[in-house]
Formats: sequence, C-alpha cells, structure tokens
Amino acid sequence: MDSSYMIFFQNETKQNMESLYDKMTEVERSIADFFISNKEVMDFSSKNMSRVLYVSESSLSRFAQKCGYKGYRELIFSYERDLEAERKSESHEKDISVLTKKVQNTYQKLLRENFRILDETQIRRVANMLNTSSKVLIFGSGNSGYAAEEFQLRFMRIGMDVNAFTDSQMMKISAALADEETLIIAVSLSGETAEVLESVRIAKRKGACAVCITARQDSTIAKECEEVIRVASLKNLDTGTKISPQFSILMVVDVLYTYYFANDSYFKTQKYKDTLSAVRGSKDYRTKKENGGEKNV
Repeated sequence: MDSSYMIFFQNETKQNMESLYDKMTEVERSIADFFISNKEVMDFSSKNMSRVLYVSESSLSRFAQKCGYKGYRELIFSYERDLEAERKSESHEKDISVLTKKVQNTYQKLLRENFRILDETQIRRVANMLNTSSKVLIFGSGNSGYAAEEFQLRFMRIGMDVNAFTDSQMMKISAALADEETLIIAVSLSGETAEVLESVRIAKRKGACAVCITARQDSTIAKECEEVIRVASLKNLDTGTKISPQFSILMVVDVLYTYYFANDSYFKTQKYKDTLSAVRGSKDYRTKKENGGEKNV
C-alpha cells in the first residue's frame, strides 16, 4: 500500500475535513484543500493563513467551526499534532492496532451518518414498491455493481423476481424490456454513472418506476427517479482507497430487506427455506458424487 496514503490515513484532522467536504462552501473548500494536501510545518496563525489563502480571518474561524472545533486555534492545535505524527510516520511503521482503529473510526462515522439521514417513511414506501412490483431490475457499475449483485442475491432468496445488471449493454437491453409493473433500482454513489443514467431513462420511457440509491441527492440520476435514498459518503470514497465503497449502500440494502421481509414474512420464510434446501441439496449431491456414492451421473 502506498506509504503517503497510509500517513494521511492516520491524520484524524484531515479525515475530519474530508468527511465534511461536501457540506462546505466554495471558500471553505479552498481552505480544506490546502490543509488536506499540506505536509509542511509553517506559520498557521490566522493572520498569516488569511494572507496565504486570500481569505478573511473570519472565514478561517467559520471553517474551524464547520469542522467541529470551537475556533481556529483549536483546529490548528489538532492539525499541528497530527501533522507532527505524519512526519514521524514517514520513517517509522505504525503499530497495526493504530491502523485498525482508523478503519474502525471510518466505518463508525459512515454508520452514524447513514442512520442519521435514514428516512424510515421513505424506506417503507420503497419496500412497498418492491413488494408490489412484478419485476425488479437493479443497475450498477463498478463498486456499485457489487452492491447491486448482493441486492439480487439477498432478495432472490426470499422469492423476488429480481435481476442485477452491471454490463452496460445488458442494462440497456433489460431496460428496453421493462414495463409499468417493473421497478428499477439505480445504484450509484456519484449519481452520474452514464450507463446507469441512460438505462434508467430507457426504462422510464417504457413506464417503469425508478429508485436511486446515491450519496448525491441532486445528481442527474436522482432527478430521473421517483424515490432517492441518500447514503453517507466520504470524499473520494468511490475510489476504494479507504474502505469498501459499497459499505453505505449495503447498509441500506439490509434495512430495505428487513422492511420488505416483514411484509408477508411467512411466504418469504418459506421461499428462503426452499432456496436453502436447493443449495444444500446441490452440495449434498456433489459430496456423494465425490465420495463415490452416485453410480450414475
């Protein structure tokens, strides 16, 4: 793993700035860009930094408060402490327990934010849409595609007619075969994935309803959908260099699964038992065959 990434990963102040980046104004983002990329110790006084960054001292103060500090001086105290740790890390390998703690903290931040923005009323509506649709198509590409495939696997096990598509051509073909009883689930953290957007538009022209799972409520794909389930994200989370990008999406899938399963749970339990029996039966057959128990194949 790239050492510069690992050093950054240990800087909680910079990570905190990144996690709040999307909520910042343009001026605050310009300040954040400097502090996130900076590796040098210098005069961080508000007077000097206002000159270096061409911003007012009051802007620096508001930036600090946006990041959760009482004021600019408290932010700089934390920043200088972490910057010193960065410099030491350049020549010393960090204890694995420290790195584990950083991963844990990142997951906890996302988990807390995911549940904070979760709209249970909306989840009930979408679960009902899943329950009343004759066919469900899930579109996703890259890391979002992995989440789409997990969605398919989980819901198929309890009787849903659901298919996940991660190939651009297959998305478009399946979208062209959609109808008024089809529900589209568009999975895209950025909300701008071109092949997903085009497939959603094709399906909408056929009368299908669409739900978008994304980190950006104002994204292009979101604007095409009847429901937009927003998930928590960090800056550049979709690159996969911090934690698994699909984590937030999978959490929402779990919540949707719980609500969907609660509706007619007896029928869905029976379907789950049927699929479980089929999987186990296939495994038992292979075991017998490997042990010589099956004479005729």
